[in-house]
Amino acid sequence: MAVATQEKTNRTHMVRNVPLEKIRNIGIIAHIDAGKTTTTERMLYYTGRLYKLGEVHEGTTAMDWMEQEQERGITITAAATSCRWRDNMINIIDTPGHVDFTAEVERSLKVLDGAVVVFCGVGGVQPQSETVWRQADKYKVPRVAFINKMDRIGANFLKVVRSIDERLNADAFPIQLPIGSEADFKGIIDLIQMKAFIFEEDKVDDNFKETPIPKDMMEQAKIFRHGLIEKLAEHDHRLMDKYVHNQEISESEIRFALRKAIVEDMFVPILCGSAFKNKGVQLLLDVVCQYLPSPLDISSVKGVDPDSDREISRKTDSNEPFCALCFKIATDPYVGRITYIRIYSGTVKKSSYVYNINRTQNERLSKIVRMHANKQEIIDEAGAGDIVGVVGLKNAQTGDTLCEKEHPIILEKMHFPEPVVSMAIEPATNADQDKLGMGLKKLQEEDPTFKVTYNTETGQTLISGMGELHLEIIIDRLSREFKVDSKTGTPQVAYKEMPSMETRSVGKFIQQTGGHGQYGHVVIVLKPGEPGIGIEFKNKIVGGAIPREYIPAVKKGISMASETGILAGYPVIDTEVTLIDGSFHEVDSSELAFKMAASIALKEGLRKARCKLMEPIMKLEVIFPEEYMGDVIGDLNSRRCKIKEITQKGNAKIVKCDSPLVEMFGYATAIRNLTQGRASYTMEPSHYAEVPSNIADRLIGK
Repeated sequence: MAVATQEKTNRTHMVRNVPLEKIRNIGIIAHIDAGKTTTTERMLYYTGRLYKLGEVHEGTTAMDWMEQEQERGITITAAATSCRWRDNMINIIDTPGHVDFTAEVERSLKVLDGAVVVFCGVGGVQPQSETVWRQADKYKVPRVAFINKMDRIGANFLKVVRSIDERLNADAFPIQLPIGSEADFKGIIDLIQMKAFIFEEDKVDDNFKETPIPKDMMEQAKIFRHGLIEKLAEHDHRLMDKYVHNQEISESEIRFALRKAIVEDMFVPILCGSAFKNKGVQLLLDVVCQYLPSPLDISSVKGVDPDSDREISRKTDSNEPFCALCFKIATDPYVGRITYIRIYSGTVKKSSYVYNINRTQNERLSKIVRMHANKQEIIDEAGAGDIVGVVGLKNAQTGDTLCEKEHPIILEKMHFPEPVVSMAIEPATNADQDKLGMGLKKLQEEDPTFKVTYNTETGQTLISGMGELHLEIIIDRLSREFKVDSKTGTPQVAYKEMPSMETRSVGKFIQQTGGHGQYGHVVIVLKPGEPGIGIEFKNKIVGGAIPREYIPAVKKGISMASETGILAGYPVIDTEVTLIDGSFHEVDSSELAFKMAASIALKEGLRKARCKLMEPIMKLEVIFPEEYMGDVIGDLNSRRCKIKEITQKGNAKIVKCDSPLVEMFGYATAIRNLTQGRASYTMEPSHYAEVPSNIADRLIGK
């Protein structure tokens, strides 16, 4: 990413009377219960967006607006809002921390320019912290780290800083130091200004005052400031030159180097505070506005020309052709279907038409709204760099590109993990059948990790998601929002199949019934692929053995056939399929014939490739008092867990292991009983692994 230069031509363009360089599109991301929503609420309060502080534990927050969120004290869906701070407009997306709703984080990071990663001052880097950090790395999102809960018993700022360095392998360094910790946390030292800010406990507004750095901390502050300059000098040759020659470095030079390093995603500043106690939030807002990138600082968005397949780009400029990405669909009981979009170039007005390149159709935007959680503020137009909701798009889906028909571009879609848990669902009464179908369709549109399938053999409707909690929330939403009572079966694991060796296979589909027949002939090589690739199709046809127009049909046939494996009918994953040869008939060949031939070839190849059954493996971390060590480890061993690491933290043990998902159903109750309710655990999908032969035989029905 390049830092924006002063010569940007569109600096004067105003979005809601705010220059583009004064806009910040940020997300708040973290492990569950690190304090994301509380931090967001305090930001909204101090920027004047809220007049009253809401609390997660009381279910009174603006951002956790769903009934389920207020009851459970967790964030389920990413909520968007906007606020003003010191002449800047900040668009904020508060994301869930629970791994079952990781798709909300994924799609939010795709469209954001920066992020605030919240860490617990006691827990430090937790499993989901690592997941969201990797997601931010994937989309190259510049970020700042905020170590929250510094007032809690056990809070240790420097220990969390070390864990960020070691566990996240991040180029990060503090730009603030806490004055005191736990109950004595009373202020913050700013290492750039070399000033202290002391909090006044009895105030909420203007609750800190500027003072000199306490004498007993001056030496530590100097050491850390020197370390900060040393870190920044690695990314700025002018700073390095001054540092090497021992010349004085000004505050403005540090600020310039710091912003440049953050915008280029080379460095992460670490801040501290206690959002719940209103400490450090205003200073965090200052850092967001001063150092995180504006839409102008982000390099041009890249896409593909649908006609030529060549890469094209669009600058963040309102004079460029319109281009936007749909990243979220939501259903509002009053407004209807709201599509959240990030506008990368151009402008769009209400009641205008846009072209959905993925669906090849024009659609009319009846309204443009600026979101504040579940409330809408209607606006007349939105421009490059904006994140807004639009009403009126009937067919747009998550990942679709909106553009001008005369200037087509397809932006890269987001990639979501496959569901790992399924269960059967049916309406409680026949009268609810239609309502159930409609409710499931709308929920599937909203959530890309929620899938609905119909099993023709059993006549059952199956719903699939990222975990038990995910499906529990779906069923709860069906009841509350769509007034559908349903009955469900027990959760089932989403097994997969994959080949264990390389094979070559031939598929022929030839039908001659007099007159125009069908002729398709393909030769493929299939072999195990890299984990996570799904079905990777490669075309190695040379010399026109199969005409180019039939290659997409071959790919589609392979994709369709891979949905049902040959062992027990589970989908095929992590397989590389290469089309190497084939033949065609001048008259009888058709897309249908090649689709069928490819399907036959894949099934034949899978039969010869000694397919194996794969099960989802979860990354599990259990924290419990030391005295329960034997019981907890024994229980984990009985669940086929592979223990990777056991560490000590105070008088608590932390066990990290890989566990088959099928063995983890009901674990919450089991661990509670084993430890008298004193243990906690986190679990997230890790990878797929082969099912042991004795269990596989039972599943396959041997």
